[in-house]
Amino acid sequence: MPPSGSLPTIVIVGRPNVGKSTLFNRITGKRRAIVGDEPGITRDRIEGVAEHKGRRFKVIDTGGIIVQDDDYIPAQILKQAKLALKNAAHIIFLIDGRSEITGSDRDLAQMLLKLGRPISLAVNKIDTQERENLAHEFYSLGIKDLFPVSAEHAMGVDALLNHVVRDLPEAEPEQTEPEETRRIKVAIIGRPNTGKSTLLNALAGEERSIVSPVAGTTRDAVDETVEHGGIEHVFVDTAGIRRKGKTTEMTEKLSVVMARRHIRMADVVLVVLDATEGVLALDATIAGYAHEGGRAIIICVNKWDTIEEKRKRVFETDLRDEMKFIDYAPVVFISAKTGMGLKNMFKLIREVDESAAKRIPTGELNRFVEKLHFEERKVFYVTQASVRPPTFVFFTDSAGTLHFSHERYLVNQLRKRFGFRGTPVVIKTRAKKVARLR
Repeated sequence: MPPSGSLPTIVIVGRPNVGKSTLFNRITGKRRAIVGDEPGITRDRIEGVAEHKGRRFKVIDTGGIIVQDDDYIPAQILKQAKLALKNAAHIIFLIDGRSEITGSDRDLAQMLLKLGRPISLAVNKIDTQERENLAHEFYSLGIKDLFPVSAEHAMGVDALLNHVVRDLPEAEPEQTEPEETRRIKVAIIGRPNTGKSTLLNALAGEERSIVSPVAGTTRDAVDETVEHGGIEHVFVDTAGIRRKGKTTEMTEKLSVVMARRHIRMADVVLVVLDATEGVLALDATIAGYAHEGGRAIIICVNKWDTIEEKRKRVFETDLRDEMKFIDYAPVVFISAKTGMGLKNMFKLIREVDESAAKRIPTGELNRFVEKLHFEERKVFYVTQASVRPPTFVFFTDSAGTLHFSHERYLVNQLRKRFGFRGTPVVIKTRAKKVARLR
């Protein structure tokens, strides 16, 4: 499949809570966007790739648009949507068929018609014949191509897509020997309002996520592919993770679940802290999710441009005390807003990714064992069982789990010899049966 950036783009727009995310998930066949009954769940634009009738295309699900709303978040959602609409091959204007046409619907229809792009009006939540008859009332919006659909039940979606893809180019046959492009998936995690979206925008070089001083702006995970040094870096900006007691809303609970899922799917995790708030217990909890998932980790202390440079040593000491379990993770002091400290970020991401995927030849491990001073039990040999995280099996003369301090010693010796910067290292032991003389 060609990179999504070269595909024609279909953009789904509509006011809040009309079912855009449900339609997006239906078209792409993936649960990519969060779906729920609360209005305004999708705030950033979410992208996916789909295929219909032999035609591949990119699908963008925008946040709910209210054209005349001057509040910060709605205005930013409109700004994001306009960026997506600028290059749209086709626009799907989704409207709620169970409610009357609103002033917001009319404002949005007028805005879309002025763009001069192909538009289809999809009247959603039409799941009975009676409602289908009512759908024709929506012709008054001035959009001639109208399709009654039920995104939730897949009714009418094929007819809509048949029309939408009609003028799109047919997908080119895949090359028999596609070029291999190295790809690193990077999840950006942290508490709400630590600057994750600003960091994504700084790394991507465009305003891709909505950035605001309002905590919890990003609810879906938003991704952006950036090619740097011949490597594709897929950055995923996840929703801010709150304490359990603060996640009473269904949306927030889903966001936490999806953020943890994106951590598991990532190669590298950027844990973003807010320098102005210090190191909090929740920061350590969030970093723990990445550590438990065996991901390579970089700790990014953001908003450092507002802190005196001489406080760096004290801050890092506090951070290391609070997060002893990830002492292997490099710490970078950055300002996502100004770009300070980001110059070597791609290089560091590649370094920790390579550490996580590193395999040590058996011969080198045997030489490592020969020089190992370990008195707790006799080590016969070591094998590397897997990567991401690098996992080593020590075959010894006795069974039983190693004490934490002994396990830590072996991990430190492996790091001293082979590096493994930025990645957890897992130690397992097996008892090797020794033949006894009679």
